[in-house]
Amino acid sequence: MPCIGQALRGAMLSQTRRPQRVRQAAVVASACLLGVRLAPFTFAFAGSWPKPQRQWTRRYAESATAPYRVLVPIAEDSEEIETACITDVLTRAGADVTVASVSGALQVRMSRGLKVVADTSIEECADQPWDVIALPGGMPGAEHLRDSQVLVDLLKAQKESGRLTAAVCASPAVVFAHHGLVKDAATCYPAPQFKELVGAGWKDAKAVVDGNVITSQGPGTSLQFALKIVEQLYGKDKAEELAAQMVTVTA
Repeated sequence: MPCIGQALRGAMLSQTRRPQRVRQAAVVASACLLGVRLAPFTFAFAGSWPKPQRQWTRRYAESATAPYRVLVPIAEDSEEIETACITDVLTRAGADVTVASVSGALQVRMSRGLKVVADTSIEECADQPWDVIALPGGMPGAEHLRDSQVLVDLLKAQKESGRLTAAVCASPAVVFAHHGLVKDAATCYPAPQFKELVGAGWKDAKAVVDGNVITSQGPGTSLQFALKIVEQLYGKDKAEELAAQMVTVTA
């Protein structure tokens, strides 16, 4: 088929001053236009074609591997600022954050009246591995968390497995101390009734890390609390990077 051969040669000659990839693409295009069925072939490109970047969702924005899984249990009258800080900062870091209701209904009324819709119920989270279980505070929200047997079982299994547990505000005292989950040092909302529950290991600090337990004091320390969790998962550099983006500092 001389006419086809001439057409292909013409296509090649007309592209001699173009980049190699463009010349090769022109040959294929010319052959397709002329109805030629090409045999199986392999082009020896100077470099590989650029691969499309993976389109991450917000939840996986920073992580190129399987993201850390973070469980945030909430109840009626949980503290909304603390809940928002935990979920927002850990999501920014690239974690897969699940908000779970212990109250039966997915829509939960928080301590100042804000209504939050949880992702799932705490029962659906049982028997799943979590890298972190992080509790907001608020009263009587912390008491509702304390009284959830499914959550307590999850927290105890988390402790036995050596994975991270975290709590802020009233929850270190009302939940962790009550169920024997506080180790040697911890902090909580600095009111006498909560400090007494934590005991002699209470520290006046924005965030305290004792082994695999992270505790913090309240709404005003929630960003530092969440950043401390980020630091334990991703390292100090990542925590400081996020702190700078949010115009705050790490604890």
